[in-house]
Amino acid sequence: MTVEYLARHDVPAREARSWPLPGSGATGARWNALLDTARRDIVIGRLAEAHADAVAITAELDRPGPEADELWGVWAARAPGAALRAEERDGAFRLRGRKMWCSGAGICTHALVTAEHGDGEALFTVPLAAPGVRVRPETWAGIGMARAATLTVDFDGAQAQWTGSAEQYLHRAGFWHGAIGVAACWLGGALAVAAPLYAADRRDLLWEADVGAVDAALYGARATLAAAAAEIDAAPADRAAARIRARRVRAVIEDAAALTLDRVGRSLGARPLAMDPAHAQRVADLTVYLRQSHGDRDLADLGHAVTRR
Repeated sequence: MTVEYLARHDVPAREARSWPLPGSGATGARWNALLDTARRDIVIGRLAEAHADAVAITAELDRPGPEADELWGVWAARAPGAALRAEERDGAFRLRGRKMWCSGAGICTHALVTAEHGDGEALFTVPLAAPGVRVRPETWAGIGMARAATLTVDFDGAQAQWTGSAEQYLHRAGFWHGAIGVAACWLGGALAVAAPLYAADRRDLLWEADVGAVDAALYGARATLAAAAAEIDAAPADRAAARIRARRVRAVIEDAAALTLDRVGRSLGARPLAMDPAHAQRVADLTVYLRQSHGDRDLADLGHAVTRR
């Protein structure tokens, strides 16, 4: 997939730079834009979310952010057996090592990348066309989210710009606001998966029950997203509340999306999965995308937070 491909699908770089920032008073409009983008195309939504998050992160850290003709990723995952280090010499930084789970690898022009530095981690901006960046295309075997190019990237002395310390990056209310942006995309994907259920050529009691279950779950998810946006706009800098809120919203939307996948599959059977390639791809994409959640670990973190307030 190329940048030209993205240009034919409502380029995130073109749209996301103009979306309201989290906590700006129009957070709901930002998340609705993400939801609508993912509803049209889950993969494009995923790339748009990362680019929009990069816009927000660089704005909050008062660092140079994406230009109009650029597409940025955010590569902050940590994985066993993959270490990335930042070497500093005379105020200049170079990255060496490996980073896994890099969405948009080979597509994005830049990425915000976390790397070990000193006794901890820091955030760096990397121009991906620079020497020393090698994408490993063989590192994604699945069908779901394949077009997002979530690949492993090797860095061998790649130039990087300091963007912020780990504390500056992670200890922001905005870190948690960004986590809800991911959930908005999950919800958009779930709405797309649900569409064939509503349009099915059936009018029996079991079909109506499936529609009712999906409709209630998605309504609840949308209401939760709207309530969270209003809360953020009322107190955008409250990090403790932001952490709890993000965990709650992600849990609610993950459950709604999982119920949608299950109910649509049970109601429509194998036929659309076997004979409707667009629907089959949406189901595969959403199934993989939801695993960006850490499941019970995230619920445990929520339980820890709410019982120790």
